[in-house]
Amino acid sequence: MKFLHTADWHIGKELGAYSLLEQQQTAFEQMLTIAQDEQVDAVLLAGDLYDRSIPPVAAVEALEQMLRRMNLEANLPIFAVSGNHDGPTRLGAGKEWREENQLYMKTTLAEAFEPVVFGDVQVFMLPFIDPLEARVYYQIDNESNELRTINDVMARVIPDMEAQFLPDKRHILVTHYYVSGTQNADYDLTSETTSKVGGLKSIDVNQFNGFDYVALGHLHLREASPSTTVQYAGSPIKFNTKEAQSQKGVYIVDVTETGVTSKWVPLVPKKDLILLEGTFEELTDPTFYQNYERMGANLFSIKLTKPAHVADLRRQLSDIYGEIVEIQYQQNANTLAFDEQNLIAQEEKSDQDLIGEFYEQVTQTSLSAGQAAIIDETLTRLQGKED
Repeated sequence: MKFLHTADWHIGKELGAYSLLEQQQTAFEQMLTIAQDEQVDAVLLAGDLYDRSIPPVAAVEALEQMLRRMNLEANLPIFAVSGNHDGPTRLGAGKEWREENQLYMKTTLAEAFEPVVFGDVQVFMLPFIDPLEARVYYQIDNESNELRTINDVMARVIPDMEAQFLPDKRHILVTHYYVSGTQNADYDLTSETTSKVGGLKSIDVNQFNGFDYVALGHLHLREASPSTTVQYAGSPIKFNTKEAQSQKGVYIVDVTETGVTSKWVPLVPKKDLILLEGTFEELTDPTFYQNYERMGANLFSIKLTKPAHVADLRRQLSDIYGEIVEIQYQQNANTLAFDEQNLIAQEEKSDQDLIGEFYEQVTQTSLSAGQAAIIDETLTRLQGKED
């Protein structure tokens, strides 16, 4: 059987004040064409369909149209999970009638233990959950130290999924997490979210050894894939300047009696995101800017390498380049190094750690286990709050 693996559509996302919906629509059209040309049997959609838990109306209408065209018009089954950006309750609405049309949208932990038999494959779908949700599902007292980290959770959840394995089937998992392994050990694995509420840090790829293929979402670059069978498809378009040099696309996953293989199929952006760096004088020199397709052909992110005391600077640059999504100013090297060190240090700490440090500074005592549990629960509920 053959599958198209995609993830992180983030419908409704903006780059600066610029709407990316047109680019997202173009990427979808290409994905649908690839699926039909490759004659795939189904689509694996690994979370973050929306960019926020309460998406704008235009985003809801766009996603519903995409799912309708892919599932109802092109007759492609879809196996999807909610990601950390999605509102799982809203995304999971209409479950019964959707599944009648083979559109499987799993948004709760309980549903991870309800695999779908699809030809010679069992498809498991594990949505993004946090340790608190796992403790509630497994009825673990909040004072207990059980299932406090996401690796603890996976050590419990994955064997429970594997207990559902049918021996005569291949086993595919669709999920949405930050997974690390030997293949991406030297790669910059900055997570799509910096929040680590409840210990939401990286998961060891070896947790997934029982599956034949794991379709991952969450990190936006395919280079972040921890192995050849546990892979990130990445986002279908470029969402920020860190992704500007990367190639976007989808994986075509071929499941046979002898094993699982995959191939990368690139997507061609309607408007590419181009990074430019230089002084104002260099950027406004025709011998420089005439090297680029401009005025609506591409999006530009510009970094000025030295201060420019120019009236209407953005307007002047926009008159030359067209759509500019951001203008940055290069910082002093010492300041930049200091900021980066502090940013790294802060990102390594969870919200719970930061609150604990503040509490200790104010009271000169550490949080008790009960207080830490209350903070953990409160932060998790705030993070997932939809209304």
